[in-house]
Amino acid sequence: MALNDLEAPSHRSAFGALAAVLLGVAIFWAFGLQQALSADEPPSGSSFDPALVSKGAQLAAIGNCAACHTAPHGKPFAGGRALRTPFGTIYGTNITPDPDTGIGQWSQADFLRAMHDGVDRRGRHLYPAFPYDHFTRVTDEDVDAIYAFLMTRDLVRAETPRNELAFPLNIRATVGIWKLLYFRRGVFQPAPSENAQWNRGAYLAEGLAHCAACHTPRNFLGAEKKRLDFTGGESAGWHAPALNAASSAPSPWTADRLFAYLRQGMDDVHDAAAGPMAQVVHNLSQVPEEDVRAIALYVASLGGGQTPQRRASVSGVDTQAVERGAAIYAGACASCHDMGRQVLGGALELSLSTSVAMPAPGNLIRIIREGFVPADGEKGPWMPGFAGALTDRQLTDLVIYLRAHVGEKPAWDGVAGEVEKAARNKSRE
Repeated sequence: MALNDLEAPSHRSAFGALAAVLLGVAIFWAFGLQQALSADEPPSGSSFDPALVSKGAQLAAIGNCAACHTAPHGKPFAGGRALRTPFGTIYGTNITPDPDTGIGQWSQADFLRAMHDGVDRRGRHLYPAFPYDHFTRVTDEDVDAIYAFLMTRDLVRAETPRNELAFPLNIRATVGIWKLLYFRRGVFQPAPSENAQWNRGAYLAEGLAHCAACHTPRNFLGAEKKRLDFTGGESAGWHAPALNAASSAPSPWTADRLFAYLRQGMDDVHDAAAGPMAQVVHNLSQVPEEDVRAIALYVASLGGGQTPQRRASVSGVDTQAVERGAAIYAGACASCHDMGRQVLGGALELSLSTSVAMPAPGNLIRIIREGFVPADGEKGPWMPGFAGALTDRQLTDLVIYLRAHVGEKPAWDGVAGEVEKAARNKSRE
């Protein structure tokens, strides 16, 4: 056997490896760079039909656009809100019609491409913190209505802070690889076997409202685990509970109960809206009732009508913490929660609380610490926050007691650590 015969496989292997690297680089650049659209002249704000603008306002509310694109105490839609992710901090952009710092130079086609393809006017990939993997399902007509609404907002000059992402995620071209793996473009397709109301709800919930973006777990690259749709996720330090048959809610969600919750922030037998859901409810209170009812019908159907298993054996309980927590509950909580909502001034019986029944204590801790208060001039659920009234030790004991005595679920691990974590997270906000 000749020497060059022995070397040939090695050469072929090296060539194959080089070809794989070159192919990877080619894919990287092909998906990392997009040609910018031609600079069509954007229409003036006065040219939009008022009816189209009104429709766009309702759709933007369903999409919860203001929540990510408005900084705390900032001008509406002027950007600057910090969106913390496992990969760093991304800042919501200015989407007012300012020509220099907002979308004032964006044409209708530019805006449509951003919503459907996740690419900005300059041809750069948008980070999927902007949920275009859901917005791609929205019709062109609805996207045009949202564009009309945004282009008629008050013009605000406000530079968006630079994103704080580690290498190589700070290179937008890497998003092209993420898209290649996880992004699927396509408008919503109705289910022929379902009625019009259900399909309307599915279209809104799966697309513009992007419910699964919070209520679905994500993989190590931040993509939704599609096989686990609606089995629960995380949002802004809060647990977004499962909406399907895996729901831990002690009382099953019906379409009517979901409608009341989404419209008013509470129903008769579930927790009041808190955390990110408070903003969602605020926005949904401004949209047509039939759209909220459609969303409620669709989401309720995900549960399949199954009653969650509320009872479970309680093990590993710190009995001394339970005793201390019982005393705290009697002094700080019982006067409202033992009456129930049927009594004026009463609050939810905690045996019905989803937060107490969740697999982790984070939401319950934040609700007790922060409470919730309606926005100025609005009606809604109210509860005082106890961050200044209870020490971390007292809050820990109260949470342990509620889980053991009220939730009748297995004891949570690491409650004290979760209390400390909630305090740290709040100080960073």
